[in-house]
Amino acid sequence: MGILNVTPDSFSDGGRYARLDAAVRQAEAMADAGAALIDVGGESTRPGAPRVPEPEELVRVIPVVRRLAKRLSVPISIDTSKAEVARQALDAGASLVNDVTALRGDPGMAGVIAQARVPVILMHMRGTPRTMQRSPRYRHVTADVCRFLAEARHQAIAAGIPASRVLLDPGLGFGKTVAHNLQLLRELEALVALGAPVVVGPSRKSFIGRVLDAELPDRLPGTLACVVAAAAHGAHVVRVHEVKPAVDFLRMFNAIGAR
Repeated sequence: MGILNVTPDSFSDGGRYARLDAAVRQAEAMADAGAALIDVGGESTRPGAPRVPEPEELVRVIPVVRRLAKRLSVPISIDTSKAEVARQALDAGASLVNDVTALRGDPGMAGVIAQARVPVILMHMRGTPRTMQRSPRYRHVTADVCRFLAEARHQAIAAGIPASRVLLDPGLGFGKTVAHNLQLLRELEALVALGAPVVVGPSRKSFIGRVLDAELPDRLPGTLACVVAAAAHGAHVVRVHEVKPAVDFLRMFNAIGAR
């Protein structure tokens, strides 16, 4: 899954793809590099990020989704926690919703997804982007995340979303310490065992920077190590900024047959 942030303030590429032509070029490049999905987001979820008003988010993402749906053969995902943004993006050609709040952010989100009959990614996050990194604590991070996502999946099914259309994301970097993120990667099979496809998004995250003492331009090697670890432990989708290196790593990993 290639990440396309059409925001001015994302933690790693804010502003680079805020213009429609730049966003389209980047999406096309990611598709050419082997991305199976393009995930379009108009609101930063970096720690401390402010909320974006719905009208502004719509202005950012809908023209991009509409253009990409006409130009690309790969599915377009909308990264949003707002039901109206999801609805308009799906009408514009998106075919998947990526909700970092696991349907908790907007009471109308589950109904929009159920009516559209599209898949949804439910992600674990402790708190909100504004509060999530304030001393995150767990009794056992893997068990706690699995329990939360199992319940979120149950609620999605109860709202009319078929189990076959629910994907789960442990939310690396969202209300977790470095140790929490590393433990989740090591124990990812526990989440896979819930029976839903698992999405992992390690790309350029701060825990990589802390392990490697690396600023943003130098986090690609750490990201790729996490990508391969996620694949080795059963992840179905990896969400990244640099698509070609991730695709090449996974192709070689699969050729070796290390799993």
